[in-house]
Amino acid sequence: MIDTIMSLLLNQQFLIAALTALAVTATIITLALPAFEGDALKKRMKSVALERDEMRARERSRLAAAEKAKVSLRHEPKQNLRNFVDRLNLKDALVDEKTVAKLRVAGLRGQQALYTFLFARVIMPIVLFILALLYFFVVLKTSHPAGMKVSFSLMVALLGFYAPNIYVTNLTKKRQLSIRLAWPDALDLMLICVESGMSIEAAFKKVAEEIGTQSIPLAEELALTNAELSYLQERRKAYENLAARTGMDGVKAVSTSLIQAERYGTPLGTSLRVMADENRAERMQLAEKKAASLPPQLTVPMILFFLPVLFAVIMGPAVIQAMRL
Repeated sequence: MIDTIMSLLLNQQFLIAALTALAVTATIITLALPAFEGDALKKRMKSVALERDEMRARERSRLAAAEKAKVSLRHEPKQNLRNFVDRLNLKDALVDEKTVAKLRVAGLRGQQALYTFLFARVIMPIVLFILALLYFFVVLKTSHPAGMKVSFSLMVALLGFYAPNIYVTNLTKKRQLSIRLAWPDALDLMLICVESGMSIEAAFKKVAEEIGTQSIPLAEELALTNAELSYLQERRKAYENLAARTGMDGVKAVSTSLIQAERYGTPLGTSLRVMADENRAERMQLAEKKAASLPPQLTVPMILFFLPVLFAVIMGPAVIQAMRL
């Protein structure tokens, strides 16, 4: 097995085909990505506005019917997608509370995101397995046994099963990083709004409008929290939802502080000032941690790329003179 893998890695045709495919894929993505990017801020804020209108309609319906109606605030999945997932009973097999919470932290809320995630976990292994078979049997055309090629294709298919989870994890990290960097500034703006006499709802709305240029996910979460503060029966639930949607300790601490201020009537200004200082210190520690990790990360590239060139520059003239003698 090890000899076969080594022979594949040493196969010139295999390496050329793999590097060519990687280069072509990277080029296509680089050229096509800017064309698909739009005004993300307007799109996300429009989505929050739609959720606010749907939340208002839900609360009016609840008051009119004198009962708590559970109406979905998000877009429903397409019928074909829903039929596929329900027919295979994927929700019972692959979904639990952690899965829904993980999607929510990544910014993927509602049934449509859940059904798309489940559909991707089923389709991706099949698609990658077929592509791997085509590559090993049609493109590569090596003399290795067919069973080995099928085994490698199954390994690629297994990677496809975990690919949606990897995508959601990366999306969560990117989203949390954006919120973490802008959160102290948002607390400062919120503190200014509260101390100027604005209510907490108006402060959330104003900060959401101002912080959008720095962090679109944070602006979306603050606008959604403002909507929940206006229409939910318990204001505490709105703060808890904000902490749950972000999955960050700093946001959770601020939410707890706001809940205590609502319950005991303590001043919001003092709590927000302390929380802003703590989150700014945490952001500075994160930057210092990244700066401290640079030297170990640069050691290997310097050894591989810098030192050989340095030795060539230093020893080159001496070698040339020695060869002329």
